[in-house]
Amino acid sequence: MKNNLLTMKNLALAACTLLCSTLHAATTPFPDRIHENTRTTPYPQEFHQPFINPAPLLVPPGEEGDSVQFMLSQDKTFKDSSTQISKPAVWRMFNPHRILKPGTWHWRFRSVKKGGEKMPWSPTYSFTMDADVPQFVTPPFETFLRNIPQNHARLYCFLDATVEEARKHMRQSPDFERMISEARDALAMDYRTDTAPYKKISLMYKHANYLHTAYMMMQRDVYAEKMVQNVRCLLQTEPDENVLANDFNAGELAYTLACTYETCYSRFSTQERQQIEELLLSVLNRYIPHIIGKEEVHIFDNHFWQFTFRHFLQAALVLHDKYPEARNYLEYSYELWTSRAPASGFNRDGNWHNGTSYFSANAVTLYYIAELFSYLTKTDFLQHPWYRNSGIGEAYSWLPNSSAAGFGDGHEKLNAQPLRIRSAYADYLARKTGDPYAAWYSSLNRRYLDEYETRIYRLASGKKRPDNENLPEDAPKAVWFKDSGEMIANSDLNDLSNNLSLSFRSSPFGSGSHTHSNQNAFNLHFRGIPVYRAIGHYMNFADSHNLLSYRNTRAYNTILADSIGQPFTTRAYGNIVRMFNGEHISYALGDASKAYCGISEYPMWEKNFKNAGLEQSPENGFGKTPLKKFRRHIFLLHPDKVLIYDELEADKEVHWDWLLHSRHQFHIENNRLTTVHPEGKFASLAEIFSEQPCKISQTDRYQADPNKAIAVRGEEFYKEWSIDARFSPCKKNRVLTLIQITPEGKKTIPAVRKNSNTFRFGDWTVTAELDADRPASLYIRNTRNNAAFGYGLKEMNAGGKTYRFKKKNASVLHDNIGGIWETKEMADRPALLTGAK
Repeated sequence: MKNNLLTMKNLALAACTLLCSTLHAATTPFPDRIHENTRTTPYPQEFHQPFINPAPLLVPPGEEGDSVQFMLSQDKTFKDSSTQISKPAVWRMFNPHRILKPGTWHWRFRSVKKGGEKMPWSPTYSFTMDADVPQFVTPPFETFLRNIPQNHARLYCFLDATVEEARKHMRQSPDFERMISEARDALAMDYRTDTAPYKKISLMYKHANYLHTAYMMMQRDVYAEKMVQNVRCLLQTEPDENVLANDFNAGELAYTLACTYETCYSRFSTQERQQIEELLLSVLNRYIPHIIGKEEVHIFDNHFWQFTFRHFLQAALVLHDKYPEARNYLEYSYELWTSRAPASGFNRDGNWHNGTSYFSANAVTLYYIAELFSYLTKTDFLQHPWYRNSGIGEAYSWLPNSSAAGFGDGHEKLNAQPLRIRSAYADYLARKTGDPYAAWYSSLNRRYLDEYETRIYRLASGKKRPDNENLPEDAPKAVWFKDSGEMIANSDLNDLSNNLSLSFRSSPFGSGSHTHSNQNAFNLHFRGIPVYRAIGHYMNFADSHNLLSYRNTRAYNTILADSIGQPFTTRAYGNIVRMFNGEHISYALGDASKAYCGISEYPMWEKNFKNAGLEQSPENGFGKTPLKKFRRHIFLLHPDKVLIYDELEADKEVHWDWLLHSRHQFHIENNRLTTVHPEGKFASLAEIFSEQPCKISQTDRYQADPNKAIAVRGEEFYKEWSIDARFSPCKKNRVLTLIQITPEGKKTIPAVRKNSNTFRFGDWTVTAELDADRPASLYIRNTRNNAAFGYGLKEMNAGGKTYRFKKKNASVLHDNIGGIWETKEMADRPALLTGAK
């Protein structure tokens, strides 16, 4: 099976006419940001390249209570048959629910006041829909609404057709005994003597899942009666305001009530059903006014998309035919998902843009909504490009028996296995679609068997795991996640016990939410063990350790300018502008020139700094810098070497801090940094070269120590070491770093410097222009197999032939690519803009 991510053609078209030149060109200014945190720019316009066909129409927030009406047409006068006009709605989005023909489209919108007064139409906006934009079209909400079952069995209606047959075989499932054990735990819990049952809602939520799964499969009254008993404990007690005010707890309450209400409908009295309905409605009414008009114009509200969306949708689903508010929220949820999901709506690559570890918080929602919406619309929601690529995204971003490749909150977990919900999502994808990456991944990480929220699907769907659980023969060594901004390269996925894995991030999403200020940062793992990776511990968003020593740029393997890094904002973005995937050379070029842009302007971060008694000051790593260029070329030279070539420029002299972090103390000898990793039985050597003088120091201290008194996430407070290679003040600098990994028992041979710019690096010859007053250039050649790479040259030797560059400052690879030796050239790929030009 071909990898969708690699075979999908032209996912990465130029963002717009005004951005078609390279991001680093001095004559073209950077956009302020690629993605606006809260929308201020109507989307799409002529300078936007749609991510998908049809593209949603999105407009900035308006006055509360006003409705918005849209018109969309291929006719600028909005008079021909292609014209669509929407009904006025209080949300700020419109999904055409039809494929848009290639060509130019025009649209406008207007406000409709609460009293019905129609305001003038906005200016007309235009955009081009190209023929090769990926297509994914959903039917209108009326189709979804029409197919909702009339009986009280809606939340898992997608399993109705298969569950009866599945009951005949459930005892052969490895999930069966776990289901029985969990249900017995729930039966043993008695909330009737608890005077504050609302404070136990998280546990009751889990028990509701246990009991519902057992009842659906076994059809035994004991499970349903226990569900009823638990809910009656809530109905007999005044709701707890503190629980209702927490969106996660409110969502858990909503699901517990909704699932029990529909599963045990006939077991409640009329009065009890009315109580449940009113309580569910009170939760929805508490949150709906603050959700509608907000979530569709925000880049990604992590709490909302993790659990809240699903739980409130489930509440609305069981009440939609009884209460207009519930029906309204159900329609909003459907339109919101089809416009802004999955993964923000501006991501098709299958990787999780909001931090690898935090995919786990979204996995159940991603599975559940795909199943429910596909069933009720008779349209396969898993055909969305993000879903189609999510198998390879799962597999590569957190390998089995390894720490995560990730760059966000929770990246430091060293449990040597991906979280169980990742395994459960991969197992779901394997059963549902036969995705070979998901099947391989979950076959090596069977923790899905301990995951209870997807257990009902495994037991009741009748879907079996694929017979073939091998990694696809054409699995790429390196994958470019273009939209989320990561490249991950591996030396040998068929031998994870000796695999070298390089991950690199330079993301158009910038920093914020669960992502960190780490543009142009890399992590390196060997045998699943961190060689060099970011430091610090995640305990919450707001403590000084988090702000100064965890999500801060200084915690990552990247650079600082005058000790200042990147702020927490979508303005601090990067982009991987080039990538090659060869048999012997994996390459990416990241541009983080816009990432060093001052301080965060977001109220949440301003509040967190204030509460921690901190300022966003240069002393703390924040503030303006004169940096104008930071381009990092990074290579995995297979099988055991990494090369990094940094281009650094500023408007005035700065000292450049080149950072590297490890769990093990560095041995420093001139420009050589050695670490020994006894847990993995290997050593690593990093050698730094530059024409600028450099002072290398290391420390095992954080800028702010973690507060162990608030550690409740199972933190492992191991010692970590940080290298700062500080270069003397200069406007321009070039830094070449050569890294090699040596298994125990083998001798590490340092690179040999033949002259000022040429190095012998094992089987590789490297010529790197280190004179910052000369144009940047790089030539790499393997003396054994003749694989070669060139950058910034006019010509190069490629397989014994002279290759002349077609574009100035292009990158060229000569390698075995997909089984064929060939020479490829690439210039910059701009990020696909969704904000202002």
